[in-house]
Amino acid sequence: MPLPPNAYNSINQSALERRLGVVVETAISSGKIVGCVILVAHRGTIIYQSTSGFADRENGKPVTLDTIFRFASMTKALVSASALILCEKGVIELDDVVTNYLPSFQPKHRSDATCRITLRQLLTHTAGLAYGFVLPPDNEPYASLQISDGIDNPGISLVENLRRLADAELLFAPGSAFLYSLATDVLGAVLEIACDQPLASIVKSQVTEPLCMVDTDFVIKDRSRFACAYADSLVPGEAARLMPDYLTLRKADAGIVHYAPARAFDQNAYHSGGAGMVGTAPDYLKFLEAIRQGGAPILSNDSVKLMTEDQIPHLLVGEPGLGFGLGFGVVRDPVAAATPKNIGSFGWGGIYGTTYWVDPLAELSVVALTNTTLEGVDGNFRTDVIDAVYSV
Repeated sequence: MPLPPNAYNSINQSALERRLGVVVETAISSGKIVGCVILVAHRGTIIYQSTSGFADRENGKPVTLDTIFRFASMTKALVSASALILCEKGVIELDDVVTNYLPSFQPKHRSDATCRITLRQLLTHTAGLAYGFVLPPDNEPYASLQISDGIDNPGISLVENLRRLADAELLFAPGSAFLYSLATDVLGAVLEIACDQPLASIVKSQVTEPLCMVDTDFVIKDRSRFACAYADSLVPGEAARLMPDYLTLRKADAGIVHYAPARAFDQNAYHSGGAGMVGTAPDYLKFLEAIRQGGAPILSNDSVKLMTEDQIPHLLVGEPGLGFGLGFGVVRDPVAAATPKNIGSFGWGGIYGTTYWVDPLAELSVVALTNTTLEGVDGNFRTDVIDAVYSV
């Protein structure tokens, strides 16, 4: 059951350490997770911190607090926050039409050849777009069009990827449904046009620099601190395997995820607003805590509410009990969502094996970064971490 708001007033920190310690030890010793960092903050104070396993197992290099991980879809909230900051500054407006900035981006829908996609619809993933890997069983029609999901195909430009994306028919009329998608990549392109700057410069000036997130960027600069990427074993019971330069995995009840881990080193890879950033757990916790406490110094409280409160209550968001704000998934109904998180909790994860959430009622912020997919984001590790945090 979800925690009452005052449940953490008398938290037993040693019990929390024991529970999370068991979860981490089990995952590491079984080989399901190669390395991880977990931070739990209550009312702005870190009450649990652990670094476990290896950033590079083959060379015996341990994970440390400053190990840099691939954020993947954790990027979305940072880019979404940048967009809302620019709205506050009058550079863009939420109900602007995408073609105001990207005139050639005009994907069609069978019911309306003149669909108008707004920035608000990009932020809520209601634009009619998709990811290839959310299209079972074979990623079509995105696969045939060779559309990048932002974590693969580093040789393609953003302009070219959007051209291909515009050639794909919309899955639904904009605003009529939710589907997790490349919408934040499109949003990133809009921001670049609106600001006449690369997306990396925009996110740095609007979010990461004001919050002193010194290790968060689109390209890894310190390879000595970067975590190698690992993937679930193909053989049950065996340890996770080191990713080669290119790897495909089938996601349960979805399509195929194509990974190109070396993209994080490629200065020429386009800045994917949905999946392109790297960083550390302490950096991301700074961002979450700024949001949890009302947005300062980067956002107003009104913008934080837009990000963290369900903006599409009339639509089904993937699973029962979940909603979506302008940047985060939101718990509408903890019972329907089968989660111990309180109503109004918000967060997401990343396809390389990361997860995070904020529970405003319990005054909690949690970051759990691993270098192992899919276990770290979709496996028992993620749910075990959540259950351990809430077993007060």
